[in-house]
Formats: sequence, C-alpha cells, structure tokens
Amino acid sequence: MKFLIIDGYSKGSREKLDEAGMTYAWKLYADMLLKYLPDAEYEVFFPTDTEISDFPGRDILEGLSGIIWTGADLDINETHIPTNAAQIKLAELAYEVGNDSWGSCWGIQMAAVAAGGSVERNPKGREMGIGRKITKTAEGIDHPMLKGKPPVFYAFESHYDIVINVPEGGVVLARNPFSGIQAMTVKHKKGTFWSSQYHPEYNLYEIARLTLAREKLLTEQGFFKDHDAMQSYVGKMEELYKEPDRMDLSWQLGIDEDIIDDSIRQSEFKNWLEFIKERNQ
Repeated sequence: MKFLIIDGYSKGSREKLDEAGMTYAWKLYADMLLKYLPDAEYEVFFPTDTEISDFPGRDILEGLSGIIWTGADLDINETHIPTNAAQIKLAELAYEVGNDSWGSCWGIQMAAVAAGGSVERNPKGREMGIGRKITKTAEGIDHPMLKGKPPVFYAFESHYDIVINVPEGGVVLARNPFSGIQAMTVKHKKGTFWSSQYHPEYNLYEIARLTLAREKLLTEQGFFKDHDAMQSYVGKMEELYKEPDRMDLSWQLGIDEDIIDDSIRQSEFKNWLEFIKERNQ
C-alpha cells in the first residue's frame, strides 16, 4: 500500500519548528502510519516548496492507496497565493480520481473547501494546546472513524480557522463549543475524506514544543502572563510525557487518558487505515 503525505508547512516554518525541537509534521504522520501499517510505503510532498507544474497529477494519484494531509500555518482563503490554490486543485483532483484521504487541521479545511464548503477565521480567536469538550454528534456515535473514542473527549489543537459551511456529502461527527466542527467525513464525486480539526498525530512533547515555538504570539494573545508562566506550562507537559502515570501533573493540566493514551488519541487515524485496508482487499 502506497501513501502520499502532503506537508503544507513552508520551508521557513519547518525550520522554525525544528529550532524549537518539534518533529516535522510529515514525520509525525509517517511514524504513525508505519506504527499501524508497517509494510506501507510513502512519499512526502512539500507543496509550498514546489513549482505548480510539478504537483502530482492524475497518473500519480491513481497509484495511491491513500493521501494524508498534515496541518499547516496557511490561510486556505488566500487563493491569490499560487501554491494555496494549487493545493485545493490537488484535493479536487483526488476527489475526482477517487482517492481516500485523511487530514488534520489544514486537512479538514481542505476536505471542506475542495468539495464546495467554506472556512473562515474563528471569531473567538485561536484554539491552542488542548481542545476541550469535543462531543460526538448523533452521526459520530456509531461512525467507524470515532470508534474507540469516548462520547466527550479532549484533543491537541493549534488553529485560527474553522469550517463553517459543510459541503454536500459532508457529515459532521464531532463538535465543541469553541470551534464548532471538530471531525468530519466527506464523500464527494468518487473520493472520500476523513478529517479532524484537532491533531491526533501530536503528543504532549510535540504540543509543548509547538507552544515554545509560538511563545511570543501566545503571550501577546493572553495565553500566558509571561515567559515564566509559559515555561512552567511547557515543563509540566514534558514531565507528564516522560512520566504518564503522574496523577498530579495530569490533574494540574486537566487532561486524561484520551490525551495520554496513544491508542485513544490516535484512534481516528488507525480507524482510517482499517477503512483503507478493507477498500483495498
């Protein structure tokens, strides 16, 4: 089985995350892919680094078992940026070809826009760190994507933009009060797209490193009073990552096993791979 991992972060953004000690988005997904599907093959595509003429075409997409979209620090409505518009065209082509796609954050926004939905800036501001009170919808309760997830759960988040109009063929599987749509599937033309606004690929260490990388911005936005407050928060996350049984830290951070336990946190992606395997048999 062959997959294409699309990492939407620019080279400059990747370098900044690397400086903060964060793993590249594509690598987080590659590791998770091989964890649950050891024999899988994959290629990584960096659209913001690539000439439009070199974007994958129909012949490439037809040879794939699935497409994986990572997060990205992009605005999907900035279609005057050629590589943004080209990514949307690529997702549209994947629907036409009949690819099965997965995506988180930027991925759910791509799933919506490429099928005719829309995305806007969240008037409540940034959702960062831990997304709370994510609740399964009636459709999400029995949907295979959310198998293994409790009725209400928390997940890692880092985004401004949210899906506001669900495309035809879209089904909302989970919501929360802050951002609205948190999980969605789309059937469009010949393709499918399973997606989450949150990041199942992150763990406590990665979100801590991302917080460190965004310190100036997050402090300006009121998430932290000062550097010491940020450092204390990040330190607790990293300690809990190393010692997941530390009840004191999980209580202070207000998190539970749905964040700490890989089998729960990553269940959506694992379920997508099971869906892919069944469709390829």
